Amino acid sequence: MLTSTRHATILRRVKETGGASVQELAEIMDVSPSTIRRDLNMLSAEGLLRRVRGGGSIEPDGIPFQEVAAKSASSKERIAKAAASLVSAGDVVVLDIGTTTALIARALRGKDITVITASIAVLDELRDDNDIELIMLGGVLRRSYHSLVGSLTEDALGQLHATISFLGTSGVQVDGTVMDSTGIEVPIKRAILASSPRTVLVADETKFPGTGILSVCQASDISTLVTSAKANPQTLESFNRAGSDVMLA
Repeated sequence: MLTSTRHATILRRVKETGGASVQELAEIMDVSPSTIRRDLNMLSAEGLLRRVRGGGSIEPDGIPFQEVAAKSASSKERIAKAAASLVSAGDVVVLDIGTTTALIARALRGKDITVITASIAVLDELRDDNDIELIMLGGVLRRSYHSLVGSLTEDALGQLHATISFLGTSGVQVDGTVMDSTGIEVPIKRAILASSPRTVLVADETKFPGTGILSVCQASDISTLVTSAKANPQTLESFNRAGSDVMLA
């Protein structure tokens, strides 16, 4: 079996199931486990899946939210503060789920704004802030990532209009394609894009290329990218060429 065919088979299997073991993939394709390990390492290096012990995965659910939050914590905090500076009094703000957007919520405390979100982590940051009007989107509780998901969330976004939205990502390819590794999140992210005329992508340096098997949007769909100085320079140039503002925090 050709390498490209194996890679396509691996990605299809991981997309369908959320994860697959080396042994399982080796049996499906009738190749050695060492061949599968090399394939998984190559796909991981390209940011197309997340390499885990014994196999590969596109689902981040196995990693506790607090553990994700701890990764690149200082970069995420700087990015969040820079992103929050783009919000003005009276704005209607959509905050995506994720650890960085939760930090944006913290940086927004005390502002006279409206925040729309499906993130329980954002709710925890803003529940006692009397200056912010907080609108929680409905949906099914995804406990592992402190968020609400599903068609109810997507439908609610379709009824709301914001002035600015903040989008997270699991990975950004060199050509500026914004990716995600969780199928249930992609329609919600696209609904966030459609909810406001200005979309800000927040991504720390680990998201270049990060992981992702599903395309959310292109660099041209992003008004502003807020990231760290350690982000991949070729990817930043893709955003510049697409007409996006790039803010380094």
